[in-house]
Amino acid sequence: MDWVLYLLECKNGAFYAGITNNLEQRYTAHASGKGARYTRANPPVKILASKLYADRSAASVAEAQLKQLPRHKKLNFFDE
Repeated sequence: MDWVLYLLECKNGAFYAGITNNLEQRYTAHASGKGARYTRANPPVKILASKLYADRSAASVAEAQLKQLPRHKKLNFFDE
């Protein structure tokens, strides 16, 4: 089963990154206030980018790398 690393833009303008094996379902959870604590307080406006990974481990490593980047480099991470 493929895993997805995703980047959301939140209502406050911030970015939120996460991983899932069902992006549509996870986005719906974030948007309805049933997702992560951060997105309950700062609902997502849209999905900015996503990238497939072969397994959860690879997606988790990529998520950690993405979260270390400064904001202006996060979108470029999905082009690699």
